[in-house]
Amino acid sequence: MTQFAIQARDIVRTFRNGEVRALDGVSLNVPVGQVFGLLGPNGSGKTTMVRILATILAPDAGSATVDGKDVVKQADAVRRSIGLAGQYATVDENLTGFENIRMVARLNHMDKDSATARAHELLAQFSLTDAANRTAKTYSGGMRRRLDLAAALVAKPPVLFLDEPTTGLDPQSRQDLWEIIEGLVATGVTVLLTTQYLEEADRLASQLVVLDKGKIIAEGTPASLKAQLGTTVVAVTFENSKAAHDHIGLIRDLTTNEPNIDGAIVELTVNSGPQVAAEVIRRLDTAGVLVAGLALREPSLDDVFLNLTGHKAEDVVEVSSEGPATRKKGRR
Repeated sequence: MTQFAIQARDIVRTFRNGEVRALDGVSLNVPVGQVFGLLGPNGSGKTTMVRILATILAPDAGSATVDGKDVVKQADAVRRSIGLAGQYATVDENLTGFENIRMVARLNHMDKDSATARAHELLAQFSLTDAANRTAKTYSGGMRRRLDLAAALVAKPPVLFLDEPTTGLDPQSRQDLWEIIEGLVATGVTVLLTTQYLEEADRLASQLVVLDKGKIIAEGTPASLKAQLGTTVVAVTFENSKAAHDHIGLIRDLTTNEPNIDGAIVELTVNSGPQVAAEVIRRLDTAGVLVAGLALREPSLDDVFLNLTGHKAEDVVEVSSEGPATRKKGRR
């Protein structure tokens, strides 16, 4: 048995007659029994990669295997080895939770008794037994997402694709789903997780690939990616954003990375936080510049993404096969 549940080599996929290059030579090695994260904003190529690996799309170039099976030449076998849950629940809202799971089981060629037993098993696993006989349209967003994930696991697939599974969920529902995913991995399931929530990638993924504009711009463990920046972020809060821009020159040379300005806050990523913080105070005090606040924290994946791409993960660039690129502010 291969040590990799998913392998991809130089995957290329274009849209709009080649005008949009959604994936540009992406290669992945996803170990068995881990959460592997594809990190990036909308338009970075994450969903396109999942669709290729799930046999929904064919690559224009390159090759890939899932559970040892070629995604193009053995597409039917691949589909029998995977579960897929996206950012929008695909359950039938007019059916009950039980009916949804049983229907998927029957579509997977289970007999009636086995389908019924599997539905009850999954509803219990995902804490949906009490709502089993309610129509899905009465479920909360978190319940619908759990039902969708349960449906993806009917056939006990060894590989699970989760495409932005917590998008739009409230914090508690997101935490609940994270715990479910961790439980699945503990049983040996391999999870390929796409997300633009950096906290989610940090919590769940053993390995990460960061995509931007269809290319891999970094890969490694969350800890190793954060370690590339430095050990501490020194966040200096000025009186207002104008003061931050006016006085950043006094402290810019204290970091080898480009400082980040976010409103009135200037962030410096450094290796010796306390010493740099003391020097920041000394320089600004000497110059007569008032500081509204100063804080030290560990680098986050947000800092990594900003350093790698020059923009924050929430500065979303969408690339569509149906129209020109658009820019949207705000995390989704």
